[in-house]
Amino acid sequence: MSLRLEMLQVARLAPNLLQEAAERVAAFLRAQFNEDGGARDKSGKSDLYYTVFALEGLIALRQDPPVDRVRPYLERFGDGDGLDLVHQTCLARCWAALPKGSLDAATSARLGERIERGAKESVYNRFLSVGAAEDLGGAMKNVTPEAILKLQSEDGSFGGTTPTTAGAVTLLHHLGAEVPAGAVVWLLSRAITTGGFLAVPGAPVPDLLSTATALHALAAAKQSIGALREPMLDFVDTLWTGQGFCGTWSEDKPDAEYTYYGLLALGHLSLA
Repeated sequence: MSLRLEMLQVARLAPNLLQEAAERVAAFLRAQFNEDGGARDKSGKSDLYYTVFALEGLIALRQDPPVDRVRPYLERFGDGDGLDLVHQTCLARCWAALPKGSLDAATSARLGERIERGAKESVYNRFLSVGAAEDLGGAMKNVTPEAILKLQSEDGSFGGTTPTTAGAVTLLHHLGAEVPAGAVVWLLSRAITTGGFLAVPGAPVPDLLSTATALHALAAAKQSIGALREPMLDFVDTLWTGQGFCGTWSEDKPDAEYTYYGLLALGHLSLA
C-alpha cells in the first residue's frame, strides 16, 4: 500500500467521530475549488498543494471529487517542468486522486523522472519523492532505510521538528525497516498533557500538522498514546470551526490542508 493510501485508510475513519458533521466538512472541501479547477490557498488563489488536500479530504469522506473541473487544471502543468519539487510531487498526488488512467503514461514517466532528479538529501524530500513515485505507479530506487537513518540527530529526532521526525518514522516503517526507539521517544516528548503535539521543543503552542503526523508515525511504530487520547481529542476539537479545521489557536479560518490533517488525526484517535 502506498504512503498516500496508508493515510487515506486512516482518514476514512474520521466520520466515526465527526458523525453528522462529516457532511459539513465535505461541503467545506467542495467549496474550496475555484472556477479554474484548483483548490484555493490562504489568499484564495489556486495552488496544487491545497488541491491535494481538498481532493484527499473528499475521498477520505467517501465523496466524489470534482474530476471534470480538476483535470483541466492539472493538465496545465504538463510534466511538472518549471515547478519546484514540492509542487511536482503534489501534481503526482493530485493525478493519483483522479480515476486510474487520467494521466497518460508518457507524461507520467517524465514527471517521475523530474521528481527523482530533484530529490535532495533531506528526510522531507525523500518522503515526498517516495510517495510521488508510488502515486505514479513506480518506486524511488535511491531511497533506502540506511540513507534515512544517517540523517538522524543525536537527540533522536530527524531535522529537529515533529513533522520531519514523523515523516522519517513513517517512511522507515513503510520501507520495512525497524523504527529507532530514540525517534519514538523524541516524538512522545513533544506531546503535551493538555493535548496536541509541539512542532519543536519549546514551541509556545501545539499545532494540528504536528499532532496529525505524530499520531500517524506513532501508530506506524505501534506505540500507544494511552491516556493522551482524550486530551488529543479535546485539542483537535478546539480547532474545529463548524466547517473545517484551523492549524493553530492563532488562526480563525479553516483551509483544505488543515482540514485534511484534522481528518487524519481523528481517524487515528478513533482507533486509539
